[in-house]
Amino acid sequence: MKSIAKSLTISFCFFLPAFVAAQQSSAPTQPSDPSAGALLSKSLAALSGGNQITDVTLSGAARRIAGSDDESGTAVVKSLAGTGTRLDLTLPSGTRTEIRNTSAALIAGSWSGPDGISRAAAYHNLLTDPGWAPAFTIASLLSAQKAVVTYVGPETHDGQSVIHVTASQQFPDLAGDAKTASLMQHLTQTDVYLDATTGLPGAITFNIHADNNANLDIPVEIRFSDYRPVSGTQIPFHVQKFINNSLAVDLQFISATVNSGLSSSIFAVGGAQ
Repeated sequence: MKSIAKSLTISFCFFLPAFVAAQQSSAPTQPSDPSAGALLSKSLAALSGGNQITDVTLSGAARRIAGSDDESGTAVVKSLAGTGTRLDLTLPSGTRTEIRNTSAALIAGSWSGPDGISRAAAYHNLLTDPGWAPAFTIASLLSAQKAVVTYVGPETHDGQSVIHVTASQQFPDLAGDAKTASLMQHLTQTDVYLDATTGLPGAITFNIHADNNANLDIPVEIRFSDYRPVSGTQIPFHVQKFINNSLAVDLQFISATVNSGLSSSIFAVGGAQ
């Protein structure tokens, strides 16, 4: 599956999730909007500065809110193109880790809490990019041959003037089961809100779902701000995650490293750092 991703002819070293690559045996059922694709391409160029990016490491302060629990600590986010993303939170209650691995034929994910027990993530919650590195998210949307990308238009989002673009995957191989094809397309939908001036992502939204119910939508929004230049790229140093419209994770990074040569071993699902 890696050979499929490596054949993509985009000028940046990003790769779409292996799940998407596995579905690329026939043409899309409806075309993407060229203007929407152009906006995403412009955004990726603004993020990368025309540089090749293979990995990103971010570290800094973290705040996690879950019900009555509200605690602060530190965070490290690591993303490796074509392989995965890892979030490690070190908090007073203990360490929490989320891993997404996209290097195999089917994407896999796991999470662990203070007890250190690794638990598998529901597959239907792995069909959108987690959003911690927006350049990787944008690149995967652009690279997917069965994506349909749509221009929604100018809006105001979180008090910011933005251009709204939406993208999802199509599943013509499931044409005989329209209900499943429609559900799968819905599960992959990502909405991107691009700053109307800079083209940089201000937010992305998608849905997660109950482990035992893929039909139950739980809205997630990732907000990006405090962009700073790092090795010729633009990195958001402030990232917030909202779940069901409530702040769940607030990350304020103090350092960022691009192309440090991350090892794929740290993205083994259930593996140690």
